[in-house]
Amino acid sequence: MGADSLIAFNLALLAAVIAPGPALLLAMRAGLTGGWRAGFETGLGLATMAALWTLAALLGLDALFTLFPWAYTGMKTAGAIYLIWLAWNIWRSAGAPVEAAEARRTRPFLRGFLVNIGNPKSVLFAGAVLVVIFPPDLPLATSLAIAANHLALEVAFYALLALAMSRPAVGGAYLRAKRSLDRVTSVILGALGLRLLLER
Repeated sequence: MGADSLIAFNLALLAAVIAPGPALLLAMRAGLTGGWRAGFETGLGLATMAALWTLAALLGLDALFTLFPWAYTGMKTAGAIYLIWLAWNIWRSAGAPVEAAEARRTRPFLRGFLVNIGNPKSVLFAGAVLVVIFPPDLPLATSLAIAANHLALEVAFYALLALAMSRPAVGGAYLRAKRSLDRVTSVILGALGLRLLLER
């Protein structure tokens, strides 16, 4: 594995992390409503599962899904149902004060982890981008190093995002527009979940 492959991987990964999707929306909202710690823990959960998808792809996940298409369908369906459930809960708590809404929240790390289990962006990145960038049959140590690099990059990104979202000025702006922003977030997450359920 050359340095050029690692640079290409990191650039592709950064573009995927920054692209709007359920993971980014969840991390931003966690930082806004729960402060830096909640935002960081959510990002850590997202990053951990995404890095595990990368490791799984390097170890042959794409071959597994080719042999057992139902495994991908089942995983995608479970992820879609979770996104719809998450959207419903965000919609329902949109009008509640932040303290009341946060009291019903599951642990931030677990929530982030679960979202990326069925996040199609994570799966597609792992299954498609990696096979283009890296040669097949990498040694286990190299695959572990690539997954660790993935984890480190995403953790750093989400830590910075949580810091930005937890700033008083940003948090104050969120509180003033909480109902509308939560409803928009809920609609986007719900639409993503429905799309996953309905697409073939």
